[in-house]
Amino acid sequence: MRILVIGGGGREHAILLALSHDPSVTALACAPGNAGTASLAETLAADVAKPEDVVRAATEWKADLVVFGPETPLVAGASDAVRAAGIPCFGPSKAAARIEGSKAFAKDVMDTAGVPTATSEIVDNPAKLDAALAGYGPTWVVKDDGLAAGKGVLVTSDFDAARAHAITLLDGGHPVLLESFLDGPEASLFCLVDGTTVVPLLPAQDFKRVGDEDAGPNTGGMGAYAPLPWAPEDLVETVVRDVVQPTVDELAGRGTPFSGLLYAGLALTSNGPQVIEFNCRFGDPETQAVLALLRTPLAGLFKAVAEGTLAEHPPLEWEPGAAVTVVLAAEGYPGRPRVDDVIQGGEAEGVLHSGTRRREDGAVVSAGGRVLSVVATGEDLAAAREGAYRRVAGVHLPGAHWRTDIAKRAVEGEISLPSA
Repeated sequence: MRILVIGGGGREHAILLALSHDPSVTALACAPGNAGTASLAETLAADVAKPEDVVRAATEWKADLVVFGPETPLVAGASDAVRAAGIPCFGPSKAAARIEGSKAFAKDVMDTAGVPTATSEIVDNPAKLDAALAGYGPTWVVKDDGLAAGKGVLVTSDFDAARAHAITLLDGGHPVLLESFLDGPEASLFCLVDGTTVVPLLPAQDFKRVGDEDAGPNTGGMGAYAPLPWAPEDLVETVVRDVVQPTVDELAGRGTPFSGLLYAGLALTSNGPQVIEFNCRFGDPETQAVLALLRTPLAGLFKAVAEGTLAEHPPLEWEPGAAVTVVLAAEGYPGRPRVDDVIQGGEAEGVLHSGTRRREDGAVVSAGGRVLSVVATGEDLAAAREGAYRRVAGVHLPGAHWRTDIAKRAVEGEISLPSA
């Protein structure tokens, strides 16, 4: 099977690494890729935000299957264009991808399906903002209604900061979603979906804030770990039953069946799991940790989703133990990152590339905000964490920064669920 992976981050590097170990895969390509993915797959030039460019790349390369990593091409309708060209693909239609592309749409789906989530209100007029904000707090959750690469949300106890963030979004022409604050630790659950059948992967937890102890602004993600030793044993079963399956059924009932990876971002509250957001694709950096533990060949799973035969696939098999991912970010990130710095140690085991490129002289240099994801597995979370930071120490990028507390509280038994 010839598989083309769309995207150029650490998530795509992790997907390609898993596919490279699959004997059913005969060739791999990645568009646009990065310096790390180039060691596993042929690099194709394409503007993945343009559906016609994705189709051209898939057709010229003679792909048997196209796998979408990021959300932007999915929300733009690239999967529809690929399917129209007669090529199977892993990724939802433009209509179904609205579950991530529009928070207002996602809220409507959840309300209709009875999925537990925060109460919310859409504000599209600055004149209505103050009255709407008065109905929330003392912790305000202010979100961009559209795509924001994980950076469009502000959670704050400062009314003036909440109002300023909302005004900035509204001035930019973006409707604002106000939500009630959900207590409890957060978790991510990825689910393979073929329109009707749901197959969950391992739950994970990621770290959005840029600094230790959740200090500073939100980022696209600074690290993750899987599984969750502190989570209830029935967490996955509960989330599939109460959250994911009802959402999948509601989308199918609307004539927009979801086929691909449905990501449920959750708060494990005193009233049980509640949805913070849905994404229409694998999350980054959780994917790097989750796929490091997946023993089942990935290509067959992607193919089953694309063909609608997921119910016939054997149960998933997992490696024992845990995995931890630590993201190395460029100086300046999540603001304007410094680029073109030479990376040393980037070819080591467990180092996945995100924002990198190879210079004409052969040197690998930084080319984005999140530059590398460093991954390690271990017999337990403590061992995996120790291994990840040991590998981080072997990488050098001038001005780089990373969180030093990924999975720390989980290892030390400091995470607990709020009581009902």
